[in-house]
Amino acid sequence: MSATATVQATEDKSIRPFRIHVPEKAIADLRRRIRETRWPEKETVPDRSQGGQLANMQAIVKYWGSDYDWRRVEAKLNALPQFVTTIDGVDIHFIHARSKHPNALPVIITHGWPGSIIEQMKVVEPLTDPTAHGGSPDDAFDVVIPSMPGFGFSGKPKGTGWGPDHIARAWAELMKRLGYTRYVAQGGDWGSPVSEAMALQAPEGLLGIHINLPAAVPPDVAALLTSGGPPPAGLSNKERAAFDALDDLFKKKRAYAAIMGTRPQTIGYALTDSPAGLAAFIYDYNDGEPERLLSKDDVLDDISLYWLTNSATSAARLYWENGGRAVIFSAAQKTDEIKLPVAITVFPDEYYRAPETWARRAYHNLIYFHEADKGGHFAAWEQPELFSAELRAAFRSLR
Repeated sequence: MSATATVQATEDKSIRPFRIHVPEKAIADLRRRIRETRWPEKETVPDRSQGGQLANMQAIVKYWGSDYDWRRVEAKLNALPQFVTTIDGVDIHFIHARSKHPNALPVIITHGWPGSIIEQMKVVEPLTDPTAHGGSPDDAFDVVIPSMPGFGFSGKPKGTGWGPDHIARAWAELMKRLGYTRYVAQGGDWGSPVSEAMALQAPEGLLGIHINLPAAVPPDVAALLTSGGPPPAGLSNKERAAFDALDDLFKKKRAYAAIMGTRPQTIGYALTDSPAGLAAFIYDYNDGEPERLLSKDDVLDDISLYWLTNSATSAARLYWENGGRAVIFSAAQKTDEIKLPVAITVFPDEYYRAPETWARRAYHNLIYFHEADKGGHFAAWEQPELFSAELRAAFRSLR
């Protein structure tokens, strides 16, 4: 019998209620550390090309240490039904909100990095109660939003092996424990490879998936991107725009994934000890997107969750577990082997706008493809009403 099988046979499989209360001394310690921040000198360029600008980061971090109110978001989280269950030796924290409408379709939604369950809080009500948000009772969902292992209030794996494939199997077990015999899965960022892994594994009851960061980059294009080669000939306008966006991403932003994919423990020392360091690392990751599409409090809610749960290092290990591979390459994700229905929404401010031509090459059972008119990488967080409408449309044919 394998070690995993032994753990599964002996662990407590019960589902326990969960409530958040961060000790006041932890909040006081955060504010003390912020007051004692040692700041670097000002950048030597007039733009963001060297990273988070000093004046901007000082304003954000000082607000975090004075006027920001963690208890506000803590109360919002505690207003949602939260639970924990142990799967393969790791406690999995999750939100489970049931719809009042009969025959609601269960959906398990997976967050990414540097996101968390904070990303999806705003979509719980529109998905569970569509009639209050311009939808039909027939479009209702039961919503399950787990914190990935090592993130937030979930437990931290004490060993290796918790990559997207393992998380996908854990999510199938979670839905089974909740009594769901038919359901769908959704994900963006890391939630995409987790949902794709679920579709590859095709557990009993999974009807299909929706993703908003598809692994639609063809192998020939991926090879050129990783080698720094020129775009291939014959690309359409949309394909060339996608190539250029990805080329820019690989040149400017792969450093984040590279360091977490190779040295999560090393970067973890800095992120765990310095609130300013953690804030700068997360806030700058999306190149100013939080300033454009999210409020300062929104972003600090997420950063605070990482800080107060001390999960910056354990979350970063997910990149190491995945071998530092880019999650958007179709060959790496084996998308051509997925038999279950796949739905895709492309948001205009995403890292790259996946062309439908690439998506259809990658996913042979693509049942829904739509280009939204607004929203970005954290679509559920930024545009919850639009995101919810997309899920209703994407899964309507699978009910």
